[in-house]
Amino acid sequence: MLEIEVCEIRGRCVVYKVGDKMLIDGPRLILERTDAVCIHALAPLLHYAVALDRGVDPRVLGLSKSGDVAYIQCVDPGEPYTEGGTVIFKCRRVSET
Repeated sequence: MLEIEVCEIRGRCVVYKVGDKMLIDGPRLILERTDAVCIHALAPLLHYAVALDRGVDPRVLGLSKSGDVAYIQCVDPGEPYTEGGTVIFKCRRVSET
């Protein structure tokens, strides 16, 4: 199972706040344990979700300096290019609870 948590917002995001989480179990987004979902963030997250969920080391993917978490950001560049902001997500494998 993959837990994705908002760890930083650079600029302004109308969907997420720091600490929001999403939980992915294989091909399923566990909606009852997910705080918010933004379609702009899904593309970069889902690009790596299967590999991370299956135990691929985030360092091999260039997503971390350590092997236990991966960092992925949404595609909104924020000011001065848009009125939004970039959200940084921390992704880690968790056991089912």
